[in-house]
Formats: sequence, structure tokens, C-alpha cells
Amino acid sequence: MPIPIAVMSLFSPWSALFVAAALLWPPATRRWALAPLAVAWTWAWADGVIDPIALAAPALLGLAAMCVRPGSGKAVRVVGHVLFVLLAAALFLHWLPGFHNPQVIPPAPLSADAVAFGMYLNLDKPLVAFWVIWVLAPPMMGENARRTMAAALLACAAAVLICMGVALALRVVGWAPKWPDTGWLWLINNALLVCLAEEALFRGYVQQQLANLWRHRRWGSAAASGVAAVLFSLAHFAGGWQWMLLATLAGTAYGVAYRYGGLAAAVLAHLGLNAAHFGLFTYPMRAVF
Repeated sequence: MPIPIAVMSLFSPWSALFVAAALLWPPATRRWALAPLAVAWTWAWADGVIDPIALAAPALLGLAAMCVRPGSGKAVRVVGHVLFVLLAAALFLHWLPGFHNPQVIPPAPLSADAVAFGMYLNLDKPLVAFWVIWVLAPPMMGENARRTMAAALLACAAAVLICMGVALALRVVGWAPKWPDTGWLWLINNALLVCLAEEALFRGYVQQQLANLWRHRRWGSAAASGVAAVLFSLAHFAGGWQWMLLATLAGTAYGVAYRYGGLAAAVLAHLGLNAAHFGLFTYPMRAVF
């Protein structure tokens, strides 16, 4: 009997990468994440998933980390942040050479009226999450675990009701309950890599840096959340104005979750909306709307 793609994918460099990403969550275990991350990259190199030139990405991220250290001069810190932003954009868009991310879910419609959906496991994009969490250490939780979970659940509930309601009204999606065999691989990838990387960049970096910059302004926190939500929507421009609108609404909810519950709350809210979309509605969207 053939081995399912989802099982095969877990016995790969990403099994080590998933462990490394999970270790980022508790502050006490973050330093140990470097070991499985190194294993993932070494394994990927041995499997031909990356070429030697791909090592330029972590090297440049290391340079950016050195530049943004508190002891660096202001001009050097600015250069470091600019370098990180450029690298983050290139990693998210898969523009840097040397990466051969495998497609683990072949393109196919998940429901009758859906566009084809396929999925890659990426080694480049998750680097952004590691950099933000290791270098800048944004708050992972709120005042306590209860506040973090409350922020996550409330933001997730609001995002599901508002975003999926608007998506239904725009006919971008329809009601389509399902859970394909590859759903668990999709869920693990979303939880440990996709949502973590996106929330680390847009909330842990953009929103946090702007909130720090505007901390003496009464409108600072709200404006920081709004700017991060708009930038998050721009990352979805390929889906048209409908997806940009939905991303703005979702990003606003994630921003509130981050403000009151830390990065963990934002990631959990993001994962909850994505899981509801994947399991209950047309995914990723209807072919005609």
C-alpha cells in the first residue's frame, strides 16, 4: 500500500522544522530551537531541497540582527531594519535563489465549485518568524494564560463571523463542510509555519515596532494595529479587492488579539479562522464569483 503524502512529508526536513517552530513558543525553550532548525537545513541540503546559495538568507538575517542590537548606532539600526524588511518580503514571495520547496498537496479542487488548491512546504518563509522571535522577542502572551486564551478566542470568533459572513455575502466562498486526507498536514503546516510566520511579521514586527515608535501618542496602539492590518491586506493583493478587504478585517482582529494577548493569541486567532475556512467553506475560494 502506498504511503500517504502527508505521512511522507513528516519524515522530511520539515519534521525537524516543525519541532524548531514549536520550541519558539515558550520563552524558556527558544534557545533550543536552533538545534532542530540546523538539523532541518542540513537535512534539506542533503535532500537537494536547498542549494548552497540559500545559506545567504540566514547569513543576511544574521547581519540584520547584529545591526538592530540596542548598542548599535541609530543609522546602523535603521540599516538593519531596512535589510530585514527587504529580506522578509523576498522570503515571503520566494524570490531568493537556492530554495526548491516541495509541493506536498497536488493541485485539485477540494469541493465542486472551488478553484484548485495545492500546497508547498516552505523552508524560506519560516525564517522570518525565527528572526523576529529570537532577535526582537515580541510578547508571546498577555498578562497571563487566561487573558491570552480569551483574546485568542474572542478575536477568532469575531474574525470567523465577520470575515466568513462577508465572504459569503460577496460569494467568494460557499458552505462546503469537508476534511480531506491531507487536512492534518495542512493544519500542522498552518499552525507551526504559515500563521506563525505571518503573525510574527505583521504583528510581532510591524505592529510592535510602530506601537513602540508611537508609544507616547494616544492613538499609537490603534494606529499601529491599523497599519499592520493594511499591510497584511496588501500581501493578499493577488486575490483581488475582495481578498484584500477580508484580509484587512482579519488583520484587524489579529491586531486586537496581539495587543491584549500577545503573539500566541494572534497566531491562534489566525489559525482558527483559517481552519474554519478550510473545513467548513469553499477553500480557497469559488472558481466563479
